[in-house]
Amino acid sequence: MEARDRIRRVVILGGGTAGWMTAAALSRSFGRAVDVTLLESEAIGTVGVGEATIPTIHWFNELIGLDEREFLRATKATFKLGIEFVDWTAPGHRYFHPFGQFGAALPGVAFHHRWLKARADGMDVPLPALSLAAQLARQGRFAKPVGDARSILSTLGYAYHFDAGLYAAYLRQMSEAGGVRRVEGKLQAVDRDGETGFVTALTTERGERIDGDLFIDCSGFRALLIGEAMGEPFEDWSHWLPCDRAVAVPCARLPATTPYTRSTARAAGWQWRIPLQHRTGNGYVFASRYVSEDEATATLMANLDGEALAEPRLLRFTAGTRRRPWRDNVVAIGLSSGFLEPLESTSIHLIQSGITKLLTLFPNRDCDPALADRFNDVFTRDMDGIKDFLILHYHATSGRSEPLWQHCRTMELPATLVARETQYRRSGRLILDGDELFRDASWLAVLNGQGIVAQGYNPLADAIDADGNRAQVRQIADVIARAAPTLPLHDVALAQAMGAT
Repeated sequence: MEARDRIRRVVILGGGTAGWMTAAALSRSFGRAVDVTLLESEAIGTVGVGEATIPTIHWFNELIGLDEREFLRATKATFKLGIEFVDWTAPGHRYFHPFGQFGAALPGVAFHHRWLKARADGMDVPLPALSLAAQLARQGRFAKPVGDARSILSTLGYAYHFDAGLYAAYLRQMSEAGGVRRVEGKLQAVDRDGETGFVTALTTERGERIDGDLFIDCSGFRALLIGEAMGEPFEDWSHWLPCDRAVAVPCARLPATTPYTRSTARAAGWQWRIPLQHRTGNGYVFASRYVSEDEATATLMANLDGEALAEPRLLRFTAGTRRRPWRDNVVAIGLSSGFLEPLESTSIHLIQSGITKLLTLFPNRDCDPALADRFNDVFTRDMDGIKDFLILHYHATSGRSEPLWQHCRTMELPATLVARETQYRRSGRLILDGDELFRDASWLAVLNGQGIVAQGYNPLADAIDADGNRAQVRQIADVIARAAPTLPLHDVALAQAMGAT
């Protein structure tokens, strides 16, 4: 392959979290071998309310060489051990989706089958007692995982809450230092090759022309390249995920920050609570067919932990995806490729997942269609798996009578989700593909938390002596119970991580 066939110019349309994450990754990965230009307008706002992440964020931060201490300071970040779900299964009920793993690695079958067998044999240890992350979160404590598998700390996982606007600004600074050129302006026209259909340049309202070989659409819900220019259709998933609005507002922080996101079910959706160093992020994600925007705003404002720090901000969206986010020489990353509501904090993951796939399959100037097909196939599987996981939360409720929840409880489900639920109820098995985002521990936490109980377990577990198995499972719960109170409170751990004295 001759050098002239290589992509030399990448143009990113749109800034925000998606645009600047993409710019930072490309500049870090290619150095000066590829020119990266980002077009954005200060006059166009970004969504910027996605302030919670999942543990896959560590891969991206390592890719771009991000220093955790600087990052924590610059983005007002806190640590996150998981998500607490309040009033979802039924009013007054709560459960926790922890990061990391349940139990510990023991010989034989997966640990949760040992737990299911022990429970069938009369043991009463609840699932959350077998998660160090869940116990630390309940006590407002935090610790990082260690590499030694003999330590219970090795079972931990963690992510962050951060200010998305500050994160984008931090990545912009890194990107520009790495050679990314930012152009201020609004898109006026998209030039395309008459024969190939490839995009050749973007022209701004001021007449500036930006030529490129590969174009990344980070224009958010507007999807100006993948949707408007390339005509890639949007597949609507609102029949499964009917929430189509969010109202967001920051409020004053509490004296102690909790190391987890809280999701509280409401009559027509759910409310998020995300603690940062300088404030608490709040929002009500709701279905407009069941509640008005004014009512939703009033509900949110009546359920804040502290004084509101700004006027409430309304966002409108539709859950769904584009089956081909890579078309010709245009790749959609972030909201332009599809949208899944922030229930499990997957928005930033989906950005970096798109970036990962692009780097792995990075094309030459001809943009080999086979690479695009592979990208689109893997992206679609990613979206479908997350979609099923989110629908599970809405569908598996028993104690809520409001119209939204009645609809979700009785709606027809994707066949893949029906198969997963059925198999888990029958045998305790978690039927997951190898590259799915949410792994065994996540599905286990939500299935059990939402009241879906396994009636069986893997027969291989019967090869283990019943008394010995119960003793081992209980011993792990005891180790966790002893370890948790010895670990630092979250704010102490955060101060240490930032180098504060």
